[in-house]
Amino acid sequence: MSRIKINYLRGAAIVLLAIVMPLSFLVSCGREKKDLVEVVFDRETTYTIKEKNVESLISDSGITRTKVIAETWLMFGKASEPYWLFPDGAYLERYDSLFNVEASVKADTVYYYERRKLWELNGNVDISNLKGERFRTQQIFLDESKEIFYSDSFIHITRNDGENSGTGFISNKDMTEYKIYKAKASIPVNIQQRNSSDSIPQDSVQLKMLN
Repeated sequence: MSRIKINYLRGAAIVLLAIVMPLSFLVSCGREKKDLVEVVFDRETTYTIKEKNVESLISDSGITRTKVIAETWLMFGKASEPYWLFPDGAYLERYDSLFNVEASVKADTVYYYERRKLWELNGNVDISNLKGERFRTQQIFLDESKEIFYSDSFIHITRNDGENSGTGFISNKDMTEYKIYKAKASIPVNIQQRNSSDSIPQDSVQLKMLN
């Protein structure tokens, strides 16, 4: 083989090495950049969807039953028991089959457990029904499957003809038929003027009755 040809081959090899070595370096660097960092994913506390400024209609068996208005809606679809959370509070309206409002509900924090169709309302819960009655408590549950509200907490009820309160409560879904456990009622009683010498001004006195 001629000396010229040998020198040519050596030059080509040097050029090839000069090209291949930088490429190998770039490939190795690229692989280093693709290294993944392991992240712990807690299904119970990591939400899968987040919505802001929500106004939504929720259906049950194809019938609209509930309207929800909330600032923040978090959905935990991967939790062992999938649930929704309204951490900044929510306003709910319950509808009958004709889309009439049966009851309206406000609370500071609201959970909804999808599988059980159960609403959990916490903190300054304020409920109004069609009769103008107002129910206030710190915690109450709405079971959509059984169509009942219930609570083990203290509850105060304001009506046009008086007030009731007690610990423990259950009612139908529109809050028109209910029972209070360990009830305490306030009933207005009029005291009439007895005689001219020992008169008592006509007034209204609140008598508390324990059941």
